[in-house]
Order: sequence, then structure tokens, then C-alpha cells
Amino acid sequence: MHYREIDIFGVYVAPFVPLMLLAWLVCLPLFRLSSRYGWSRHVWHPSLFFFAVYVVVLCVLVLCAGVF
Repeated sequence: MHYREIDIFGVYVAPFVPLMLLAWLVCLPLFRLSSRYGWSRHVWHPSLFFFAVYVVVLCVLVLCAGVF
């Protein structure tokens, strides 16, 4: 696994930061679909559930980034 810092306009950021943004962009349509079709009504705590989904997506992205 090679994680290297990313240079964004002269500022080095950890590779985790762009992966966090990518996970958020992946989760946005999922959150909107669940709200639109009422799927979020069937969970005990919608905010906690959305956070858990975000963490799962982020973990998958980190693992995939570590392989390539």
C-alpha cells in the first residue's frame, strides 16, 4: 500500500481528505433517495444510520485506494 500526500496548490494534504470528500459525494444520492422514498423512516436514528453508511463507504474507498 502506498499512501502519498497530494499536492493541491502547494498545500500537502493527506490522501484521506480527498477520499472523505469522494465518500460524501457517493453518499449524497443514497441519502436523498432514502429520504425521498421514506426508507429513513424505518431506522431507529436516521442521522446515526446515515453516518454509519458514510463510514462504510469511506472504509471501502480507503481499502480500494490501498490496493491500487
